[in-house]
Amino acid sequence: MRTIPDISVEICVGESLRTLHTKPLTPFSEPVLAFLSQLSKNLLSSPESREFPDIAAFAYWCRAANLARMSREFDGRFKRLGRGLALHIAPANVPVNFAFSFAFGLLSGNANIVRLPEARFPQSAILCDEIARLFSESTHAQVASMNRFVRYPRNDEITAAISACCQARIIWGGDSTIARLRAMPSPPRCVDIAFADRYSLCLMEAGAVLECSEKTLSELAHGFYNDAYLMDQKACSSPHLVFWVGNADQVEAAMKRFWAAVSNVVQDQYDLQPVQAVDKFLHLCRTAIDFPEAKSFASKGNHVYRVRLSQLPENIENQRGQCGFFYEHAAETYSCLAEIVGDRYQTLTCFGFDAEKIVDFIRENRLTGIDRVVPVGKALDIGIIWDGYDVVGTLSRIVQG
Repeated sequence: MRTIPDISVEICVGESLRTLHTKPLTPFSEPVLAFLSQLSKNLLSSPESREFPDIAAFAYWCRAANLARMSREFDGRFKRLGRGLALHIAPANVPVNFAFSFAFGLLSGNANIVRLPEARFPQSAILCDEIARLFSESTHAQVASMNRFVRYPRNDEITAAISACCQARIIWGGDSTIARLRAMPSPPRCVDIAFADRYSLCLMEAGAVLECSEKTLSELAHGFYNDAYLMDQKACSSPHLVFWVGNADQVEAAMKRFWAAVSNVVQDQYDLQPVQAVDKFLHLCRTAIDFPEAKSFASKGNHVYRVRLSQLPENIENQRGQCGFFYEHAAETYSCLAEIVGDRYQTLTCFGFDAEKIVDFIRENRLTGIDRVVPVGKALDIGIIWDGYDVVGTLSRIVQG
């Protein structure tokens, strides 16, 4: 393993890069499981952490029971080790994704250098402070010795210097960012996992919305709120299009019932800033001018904007919502998805459908996109299978006897 050279970066958590220990562990090793489960307990018991739903979601994800489940489900046919040193380039617009990326690297058995977002989100500070506290404890000395969190402005020379020492790179970003970073030299056996910009949608069965109880409707509305509004639709798995399936009368009635329930949740829980309201209105104006398939518009105050589409264009994935701006389309079946789904499609959330049948539809039609089919409310539930990758499998190597 190469020693990391002296590099001018801000060390946010951990000691010098030169002292980083990069010998790998086995996936789901005991020191890593103990560290993550303790991090989960500390975050869940912290009043400061509980102010942020995204921190709570991360803490809940890395609790001991969920880690044990992931370990059981991991492919145990082969003996594995982490690849060595992994560089994580976190997304700039999602405050806690760096923590999930870090956990992926840990669970795979790797040492990690995590580049934090330049924006100093309060969530990032809370997570880093808690990680630093655990690193200072002798119980977690091994994990601390293998991990560093850094921050530096966009600088290809720095990223290239770190890349030259890595056995894996986890890159979150747009297409141009990924292409630029992939062009940087890295060791011959270095593997890259690129989590690129993706597009997601929601599939609703109108009859199921009409027939469900008020309790189920409330749960559905809260789940949709979590999927879309918690990240202001910036997460790749957040829906931008709501596709309704049913006859015309069913769809109209289901839309009315569903959006009324969503509006109640949004008005109660979502703090829409004035600049966001202005941006949404400008986005609506641009849509009306430039998007011929947009046939009508409906809103519930500034919190929910809905643009009804006469048909689904092939490039619908270029039309993105923000802060509660949704496109809608209705049809009697979802078969037309086969005509538009490309490799930029990631998550399909659904209500009223059998997810396995949708997965079969994707496979039978040999679609190049849609990697996840999950219930409404589970869009942001990240896992070690993500974007179609077996992340732990890719970030570890098989040692064959």
